[in-house]
Amino acid sequence: MAPPLSLVILLVIHRAYGQYEWGVKYRDSHICALKNSSVIMSCTYSYPTGYKIMKLFWTKNPRKGEESPDLSEDPEYSQRLQYLGDTQQSCTIRLSHVTQKDEDEYCFRFITDKPDVKWIGYPGVNLTVTDLQVEAPERVTEGHNVSLTCKSSCTLTDRATFIWYRNSQPLTERRDRNNQLLLQSVRREDAGRYSCAVQEHNHYLISPDVQLNVMFYPGADRNVIVIAATSGGLLIIIIIIIIILFIMKWIKRRSTIQEYETNDPSASSYAALDLKSRSDDLYNTLTTVPPTPAVQHSGSSEYENLSPYRKTPQ
Repeated sequence: MAPPLSLVILLVIHRAYGQYEWGVKYRDSHICALKNSSVIMSCTYSYPTGYKIMKLFWTKNPRKGEESPDLSEDPEYSQRLQYLGDTQQSCTIRLSHVTQKDEDEYCFRFITDKPDVKWIGYPGVNLTVTDLQVEAPERVTEGHNVSLTCKSSCTLTDRATFIWYRNSQPLTERRDRNNQLLLQSVRREDAGRYSCAVQEHNHYLISPDVQLNVMFYPGADRNVIVIAATSGGLLIIIIIIIIILFIMKWIKRRSTIQEYETNDPSASSYAALDLKSRSDDLYNTLTTVPPTPAVQHSGSSEYENLSPYRKTPQ
């Protein structure tokens, strides 16, 4: 049984106009982009036949009842906004050198030749701008494994290949896993300033540096923290060496002064003469000496006290 003629007519009308209804479709409803990078906002639009497009443009943060401005006429966007679409279906744009000031909702709008017949694709594309940050421990013990992560405040929309640097030099060895850098059995040589980057066309978007210190054990009784070869660390090392040399020189000078005072005869006290240490032969020798005439003194002489003979008066 054939369908009624009215139903056939409705089907034809639906097929003819259904694919040309009013509308705007965005590939991404939310975009997370790195600071200073370029953002591609892809979209397509459609409208019924019988209309002619007079103007099409992108705007941001549209408000009901207010006329939406054309971003290409805005001085802040005119040099950074590039329309990649056409007047038929594509409405894709590129926004370059984005910053946090560009965070907003962006919508595509077109105006037809019919009076008051306008269309805006709402809701639009929400743009978030972030930057890269390296997450790493302040210090790690030598021989342990450590993982450094290149993070952002939101998940990047475009697939990114991360590149790692140590002391501003790219790491040639492939030790990265997605946005992580794995350091196995770290050594003192692994200490330094680490940063990550993402390639953006012909340049790189680099994160701020993060210092990684490696603690190692040169002896069983002490720990030494390796300081990266920065100007500040080198200055501290020089000052420490000067202080150590000064202390060593002072100790050596003090030891020399003490040794001089110990060997100085004037600093020594004379030992008392021990008469008991004299030999009896000394006295025997003295008794054989003949007496000599006495010399008159007002007092007794020391010789008289030592002689075994006593003088007789004449």
